[in-house]
Amino acid sequence: MPAHAPASDPHAPAPSDPLARERSHLAASRSALRAMREDAEALDIRDVTANWVNAIVLQAQIDDRIKSLADLSHTPLFFGRLNYLHAPGATLAEGAEGERFYIGRRHVHDAGGDPMVIDWRAPVSQPFYRASRKDPQDVSLRRRFGYTGGELTAYEDEHLSDPGEAAGVSKLLQQEIERPRVGPMRDIVATIQPEQDEIVRSGLSGSVCVQGGPGTGKTAVGLHRVAYLLYAHRDRLARTGTLVIGPNRSFLHYIEQVLPALGELEVKQATVDDLVARDGLEVRARDAAATAVVKGDARMAQVLRRALGSHVTPPAEPLMVVRGSRRWRVPAYELAEMVEELQNRDIRYGAARDALPQRIAHAVLVRMEQAGEAPDDRVQDAVARNPAVKAAVKAVWPPVEPARLVLRLLSDPEFLAAHAEGVLTADEQKLLLWPKPFRSVKSVAWSAADLVLIDEAADLVERTHSLGHVVLDEAQDLSPMQYRAVGRRCTTGSATVLGDLAQGTTPWATRGWDEALAHLGKPQAVVEELTAGFRVPREVIAYASRLLPSISPGLAPVSSVRETPGSLRITEVADPAAAAVAACREALAHEGSTGLIAADARIPSLAEALLAAGLPYLSPGEETTAQSRLTLVPASLAKGLEYDYVVLDEPAAIVDGEPDERTGLRRLYVCLTRAVSGLALLHSAPLPAALG
Repeated sequence: MPAHAPASDPHAPAPSDPLARERSHLAASRSALRAMREDAEALDIRDVTANWVNAIVLQAQIDDRIKSLADLSHTPLFFGRLNYLHAPGATLAEGAEGERFYIGRRHVHDAGGDPMVIDWRAPVSQPFYRASRKDPQDVSLRRRFGYTGGELTAYEDEHLSDPGEAAGVSKLLQQEIERPRVGPMRDIVATIQPEQDEIVRSGLSGSVCVQGGPGTGKTAVGLHRVAYLLYAHRDRLARTGTLVIGPNRSFLHYIEQVLPALGELEVKQATVDDLVARDGLEVRARDAAATAVVKGDARMAQVLRRALGSHVTPPAEPLMVVRGSRRWRVPAYELAEMVEELQNRDIRYGAARDALPQRIAHAVLVRMEQAGEAPDDRVQDAVARNPAVKAAVKAVWPPVEPARLVLRLLSDPEFLAAHAEGVLTADEQKLLLWPKPFRSVKSVAWSAADLVLIDEAADLVERTHSLGHVVLDEAQDLSPMQYRAVGRRCTTGSATVLGDLAQGTTPWATRGWDEALAHLGKPQAVVEELTAGFRVPREVIAYASRLLPSISPGLAPVSSVRETPGSLRITEVADPAAAAVAACREALAHEGSTGLIAADARIPSLAEALLAAGLPYLSPGEETTAQSRLTLVPASLAKGLEYDYVVLDEPAAIVDGEPDERTGLRRLYVCLTRAVSGLALLHSAPLPAALG
């Protein structure tokens, strides 16, 4: 039964009952999806595979196909419908009869191959997000569907080509945005706005940076962009790979169900620390802020390059190669020319080291030919492997282990000074040096910033593998060296960078996107700004925006489309712990999730108070359920998370918990903007002056 023409079933609901007809189409679509899955499960590959390797690959592809065809009972199979005035692609002069398409999370077809649900990423679906009365895009009717627990319960129509119908705010759209949140982050595919859709559907070849304040949907836009690119460029990205990078494991756990809900199962997720992790090297130390700032500075890349290059020593002696009864001499000046030529090519250290024995072997073969011999490529390879050649290469261009290079830089004052001269000041060099040198790579108490330096050194030695597309979320908190580490993973691909300058809470937080994109290696990326908020209530975001002049002057405040009277309550209390427990009880009386957010230092006492009051709680990263809806959140882990109701404990303590006031106010801005329905702010100490 095609989506654009309901079947003429004598038992079908009467035309006067459109809701029943839509439910009937939903049931038929689910049945068709089930049949598609059964067809995939029934595939027999025994007669179509030539060997066991092909069989394994093909079976894995079939298994992925079966997983992608799962019918998630509580996830609407389609959420909208478009009625076109004319058949898409037909000219108005052809007078083609209009068609009807159901828009959903994935494509579904019937036994005859006719579409019953159209993938939201298909070109024919685009007007669902962008059509308007000013630009109806040949759409006569846009219908939105409302669901309760997976059941279709309502619909709402917009007659875009009817000049007599007044424009209004979609109630179903508003209800979907405001729907209580329990469990991981959900997709926004049914609520994507025109400005978000433009970013989602931008091409694969270009990189995009999205500056978006709290509640503007930048994270969801980035994830939906991945899903769209995989739809539009599946073969290419299947070869090159995609990656989503988040700030921490709690955040990645929160977002991990969005792409599978859209039928995408192969996108990997990681933190920057995951990217630069190396076997045998453990992060067991934490740098002081001043030291971390220097280690994260882009100038460290120049210091590392110099230090690595210092291992190359111009040859002082000629090379003698013995083959059989003949001896072939390559003078020192000729060897020096080879080394200089490789250095001037600015290729990676390891690649140049691999090329040098072939250069030497070629010089020997020239001498052989001049002596009347006729050597071939096999002889050249044999000469390149000659012990004398290998010894000469090792002396001139020795192998360098990246971790050992960084160890020496951070423990040897003279070595550091020699290669940081004119790049880092003497005070900065002192910050880098360990108080007590370590004897071996495995004994070092490495910091997270150290592993980024090792990753940089490793790329100088050997090129890092590049992916087809990388999404970098909460990017404002990365150091320049971390941007370089991410950029190495997409040198031949593109990137989607997501962040909010006002939410930068690290000492090295991004000052501007142009600078960040240059470090990432994507200076030509288009910067888009999302300023319409769909999550945080207007009262709450307006209150939080009082901090913007102090934390990010000149940044446009978010303009929330949600007006929720009574969503903000500010209460001065005598007993903060007791007040927090009471506020959590009150919040839990409402539907949805509740987050108690507090300064990290206050978490233990609040945890004790909650348990004493008989209120069990989850930690960030643990999935909320209908039975467990309260999460106790340290302020340092609140970024990127959201809750229907937030109880915010002692704002002054959150500010005081950071190394400086500006960082503290930025952390507070993050915490103030985690609420979807209501924020209860509790304080016994005076509120920060920046809140007015």
